[in-house]
Amino acid sequence: MPVFGTLKGTGVATRGFAAATLVLLAGCAGRPTGVLLPVAAVETVPGTSRVDMLVATTRKSATDRGVLFSGERGEAVTYTDLTVSIPPDGTRQAGSVQWPKTLPGNPATDFVALRVEPVERAHVPAWTGRAVRRGTKRHVLVFVHGFNNKFEDAVFRFAQIVHDSGAEVAPVLFTWPSKGSVLAYGYDRESTNFSRNGLETLLRDLARDPNVGEVTVLAHSMGNWLTLESLRQMAIRDRRVAPKIRNVILAAPDVDMDLAREAFHDMGPNRPRLTLMVSGDDQALAVSRLVWGDSVRLGAIDPAVEPYRSELERQKIGVLNLSAVKGDDPLNHGKFASGDVVALLGKRLADGQPISDGQVGIGDRLVSTAAGAASTVATGAALAVAAPVALVDPQTRETYGEHLSHVGSGLRDTVGSTVDLAGAPVRAMTGGR
Repeated sequence: MPVFGTLKGTGVATRGFAAATLVLLAGCAGRPTGVLLPVAAVETVPGTSRVDMLVATTRKSATDRGVLFSGERGEAVTYTDLTVSIPPDGTRQAGSVQWPKTLPGNPATDFVALRVEPVERAHVPAWTGRAVRRGTKRHVLVFVHGFNNKFEDAVFRFAQIVHDSGAEVAPVLFTWPSKGSVLAYGYDRESTNFSRNGLETLLRDLARDPNVGEVTVLAHSMGNWLTLESLRQMAIRDRRVAPKIRNVILAAPDVDMDLAREAFHDMGPNRPRLTLMVSGDDQALAVSRLVWGDSVRLGAIDPAVEPYRSELERQKIGVLNLSAVKGDDPLNHGKFASGDVVALLGKRLADGQPISDGQVGIGDRLVSTAAGAASTVATGAALAVAAPVALVDPQTRETYGEHLSHVGSGLRDTVGSTVDLAGAPVRAMTGGR
């Protein structure tokens, strides 16, 4: 299969984006499949931690017991009680996920699954009854992941967020059918629409559950579109968002600004408290803006300039500007899961305080002045959109087959002589976001 070698004459921003993309895609090279096959109990490994979560998914079941759910769309929402073991804090950096290099994973060094049990929807209240912390606000945290996430990506990332936040919450993951491929942006976007009813039903069930005191929703990237649409549907059906849904955190939302405005309006005046996480150097959103015809993405706005400043104030939307935070991924799209940020979230949620620049009081580590750099990155990144298309993983090649054989010639027609179609093979794997 022809692959791209170098991008010529495209400027510093493009070269930087392309290099970052290569690093991101290569980061998962060698990761085994089937990492969710439960391993033996880890009582003999001191210092490990466990995260017990409920997983609700609109994905289709996989035949491999270690994969559990594929990127295909299922016929109904499926529930699973799943426990993840996390290595001792002294052996890992907060904000990171340690993937097994071989199977079975080693609990002393890797994230591993300990228990995987199916749950009927009717039995979800029994799970929440065991999971919520008595004497607390009986708080449930629902996480909705973003584009390019396989099932295991979402599970391990959420386990990391819950553990590193230290929040006393009952963790519920909603995972929708993502192919886990850089070529599947369109499929993933349609899968969020496919999953709107499923997420709405989950949130309504949790709000009606007498074991649950309040619900916070944390959405990332494309998962924000699914979240906003589900809450909008709920408000239209019920004439309000369920009162127990108190907080909605929109992390790096890959959502058209105009569509976000409509969702905010349709949720009504008594909607949940909204917090927006933005970052001016989010290169994934810069490319998304190009894909959508220069449509401004909510997660890439500069909240300090008009019209956004007045609009956010009028809408009473809190803002956490993460532009100065060092991201763990080269595209700076996953800053919301960094150790400092999730620790902040855990503390603020526990205290019941707003999550925004005005209240955090933690200085320049989390607050900077210019969040508009994504628009300048977008200009230079135009040709670099081609890079992820050519550098694909075996799953992508299997999924798209013959289509990929035409990628090189099609992109040559699109970008002309600025792209050098080299014949040297490039080994790369996708990276879940």
